[in-house]
Amino acid sequence: MNATTRERGRAERATRGGGPLALLARIFHRQLDRLDRGIAEGSLELLLPNGRARLLGGRVDGPAAVVDLRSWRALLRLALSGSIGWYEAWAAGEWASPDPVQLFALFSRNRAGLARPARATGPWRLAKRLWHWLRRNHRGGSRRNIQFHYDLGNDFYRPWLDAGMTYSSALFATAGSTLAEAQRAKLQAMLDRTATVPGNAILEIGCGWGSFVELAVKAGRRVHGITLSTEQKAWAEARTAGMDGASFALTDYRDVTGHYDAVVSIEMAEAVGRQYWPAYLAAIARALKPGGRAALQIITFDDALFEDYAGNVDFIQRYIFPGGLLIRESEFRRLAANNGLDWRDQFHFGLDYAETLKRWRENFEAAASAGQLPAQFDARFVALWRYYLMYCEGGFRGGGIDVVQATLVKEG
Repeated sequence: MNATTRERGRAERATRGGGPLALLARIFHRQLDRLDRGIAEGSLELLLPNGRARLLGGRVDGPAAVVDLRSWRALLRLALSGSIGWYEAWAAGEWASPDPVQLFALFSRNRAGLARPARATGPWRLAKRLWHWLRRNHRGGSRRNIQFHYDLGNDFYRPWLDAGMTYSSALFATAGSTLAEAQRAKLQAMLDRTATVPGNAILEIGCGWGSFVELAVKAGRRVHGITLSTEQKAWAEARTAGMDGASFALTDYRDVTGHYDAVVSIEMAEAVGRQYWPAYLAAIARALKPGGRAALQIITFDDALFEDYAGNVDFIQRYIFPGGLLIRESEFRRLAANNGLDWRDQFHFGLDYAETLKRWRENFEAAASAGQLPAQFDARFVALWRYYLMYCEGGFRGGGIDVVQATLVKEG
């Protein structure tokens, strides 16, 4: 008899005999009732700690998730700490699923009805908000937060990204595209949005490992890429060594000088934080020549539920991107207009991001199985990133988050 079976046996006996666990079980069943009422589309099939099964939702077609709830503690963590607690319960073995992506897609699809059960409450919420505030993206904080994620090392990312080392949503413009082809299609779409010609100068804010710079320079543009990641800068400089027109600097976007024909920023805005959105858009406006264009790719959160999301701290912010926040498109557009930037030609392609994440995860799993990830990353860290990739894929498949390309044109 394994530990999980013994725990279930103890829980069932305690529930039959009354006592505190029986009372808690009744409370947890009421929590499940609330979850059931919040599932308008799709279903959640639960195997409970007492060995019984329960179906939540199932009234309208949608994502079909299956969860083995091995301990009631998982629901307690969810109630107190939201998505952070739910991850910690998974890491502790308190729940499992044959396909967690479907569970995250279910929560994303039913975000309006399940928003409150998935957020931290009471003093736990305040504590996490304080932690998040301490990791805000002032100048020193930005460098620390970027290093936390991107300076895990090039040898960590190389085995599971495409050969071009592009760490943002691909654009699967044609059926059957490889990940590398879809990433190149995305980069070309961003270059096309700039409406630049050979000889023009482009600033890239958040240049990653230099894939856009390489493509644009080969097309005759001059590109200056800025980043706060020393690891990314070293890789980008190596890949463009000897190419005329490519340059890189460790520069905060707030310190950008000079004027450019265009600006490109691919999934950089999410790392800025709401407090600094005005400064980010002001920096873009300052860098552009009159009539110049900025091509942005941003990850957005459901506008109607944004305030609740922004007032909490989720799993991504706690464990993956400290200081980060997804974008509220309506607010971002208003701030862009305040800086003389006309928002045009937006294009949503969230399901392409889901497919990108699926392919990254497949590569990640293969690399982990083959021992290709750096030795300093232990099994718990690898599991964290596996969960992160599944969590994000489900979010895009459920529609709660989206990815958008847009062109901002400077007036004048």
